[in-house]
Amino acid sequence: MAGPPEARSQSLAGRLDARAARVPVRVALVAAFIAVVVAGVGGLATDLGPWYRGLTQPPWKPPDLVFGPVWTLLYTLTAWAGARAWWRAGWAGPDSPDEVRPLRRRILAAFLLNAVLNVLWSALFFLAQRPDWALVEIVLLTASVWWLIVLCDAVDRLASRLLWPYLAWVLFAATVNAGVIRLNPLPPGTWGAFT
Repeated sequence: MAGPPEARSQSLAGRLDARAARVPVRVALVAAFIAVVVAGVGGLATDLGPWYRGLTQPPWKPPDLVFGPVWTLLYTLTAWAGARAWWRAGWAGPDSPDEVRPLRRRILAAFLLNAVLNVLWSALFFLAQRPDWALVEIVLLTASVWWLIVLCDAVDRLASRLLWPYLAWVLFAATVNAGVIRLNPLPPGTWGAFT
């Protein structure tokens, strides 16, 4: 005997929900590849040359050796979150509301925008040597991380939670960026100069 229809329906929904939570390997590999590309491009835009070494850094800035492992962890968590949210947003289970499906495109667009903003901060700070522009840009980067958290939360609570360390790090980086501007005034007449 199979049991009442309600029990069979709940059991099926539970299995589908569990299956939807398992991201296929190909989706995870694509997310990992994108994270590696973004990290690589960001790394190319990060020049720790004489200009950077000559900056007076705020006392709360961690040693440069910390940034590599932290960003590796953050890119890993972001790729995991992106893969989970993208997969879950496209899952067509029997109880999926119709409005969840379009989230897949929005989630992908939000992650791509965030990747561009992530690399742009490095380009502005290190290559253009404009920490003032980078500070303005980091506001946009922070907003994009928040947008990712909100979008991911609509389809997968774990994906959303995986992004909280990224948000915390970007907010912390903003304080370091602001400290660099304060301790290294730009030439008079330059926007962002404190002198």
